[in-house]
Parts: sequence; C-alpha cells; structure tokens
Amino acid sequence: MSNELIWFIFALVNFVLIVISYKLFGKYGLIAWVAMGTVLANIQVVKFIEIFGLTATLGNIMFGTLFLATDALNEKYGVKEAKRAVYVGFFSLLAMVIIMQFVLRFTEYGDGDVQEAFEMIFGLLPRLALGSLTAYLISQILDVHLFQKIREKFPSDKMLFVRNLGSTMISQFVDSIVFVPIAFLGVVPANVLWQIILTTYIIKIMVAALDTPFIYLMKHIKPLNM
Repeated sequence: MSNELIWFIFALVNFVLIVISYKLFGKYGLIAWVAMGTVLANIQVVKFIEIFGLTATLGNIMFGTLFLATDALNEKYGVKEAKRAVYVGFFSLLAMVIIMQFVLRFTEYGDGDVQEAFEMIFGLLPRLALGSLTAYLISQILDVHLFQKIREKFPSDKMLFVRNLGSTMISQFVDSIVFVPIAFLGVVPANVLWQIILTTYIIKIMVAALDTPFIYLMKHIKPLNM
C-alpha cells in the first residue's frame, strides 16, 4: 500500500474518530482530543516520509486535526472553550516532555532494547517540544481569533468553510515557519529544511480541505453527553 493511500485513509480515520469523540462526549471529547493529539503529533513528527513526491514529517494530519477540533469548539461553544482546549493541549505536551525525560533516566533491566528506542524518539523531544510549544501556542491562539474575525464578516452556516479554511490557512503557515526551524535547524541541510516547511504547509492545507465536511457534520450533531 502506498504512502499516499495510507495517508488518505489515516486522515479519514482521524476525522471519523473526532466526530465520534464529539458525539459521545460533547465539547469535552474535543478538548480531550486536543490533549491527546498534541502529544501524539509530537511523537509522530520524528518520522520522515516521502509523500506525493515530497519529503515531509509525519504528524501533519494529527496537527491538522487540532485546528479542526478548536474550530469546532469555537463554532459551537465560543472563543472561551476553544482557548481552553488550546491551553489543555499546551499543558499536556509540556507534562509529557517533563515526564519522559525522567523515564529516560531510568536504567533498563537486562539486555533489552527499549531504552534505545525510547532515546531515539524521546531524546529529541525537548527540542521538538520547544518548537512545537512555541508554534502551537502562537498558531492556535491566532486561529481562534481569526476564526471569530472571519465569522463576524461571514456569519452564516453556509460560510462555515470560509471560517474554517481561512483561519487555518493563515495559522498553519505561521505554525510551519515557527516550528520547523526551531525543531530541525542544524539537524537537516538547509535545502531540506525549506522543503520541509513548504511540504508541511501544503499537507496541512490538504488536511484542512479534507476536514471541511467533518466540521459541517459536527455543526449539526447533538452530542450524547453535553
């Protein structure tokens, strides 16, 4: 199975799971998704893949779903709840970084290779997390306020896609240009760095386009648990 096909299926799986989480748990399901997604995205981002002929980091789908979740919260519950989700996600990532640095300090029993695997993934975490925490907070707060500003100009339900795509396209660009240099400058060649910035942004916009039907779906869903 090609990376492109897996990527498309993976995106749909993520969107369906967000909808289910919202249906079952309401706004708390979306806030929980942001907390979980922030952590998972930063684990996934250490893996490089080739997709659509471009070099990119994994994790862009998961990062994209965070914007879908906060936009859905903004649309149905307002700025306060969207910001709450952003701050919960920020704290979740910060807590994970601190906890995993202690985990790495423990001496592994016997001749197991779990420590090596942990160090490969979580040894890079402090730098990745610095870039991610900085980019996440800036871009997510920007997205929340842009969504509201666009909503003031285009308030109808039919224009929900304008609010969703408009705020995401701008905030995701800011996220990419802040995160990638902090995380990978000096780690990868400069030409690859720019390619990662470009491909990361392109893929995030593709995710935003794919998630549009799902924000309309959540707009009209009545959660089982409010």
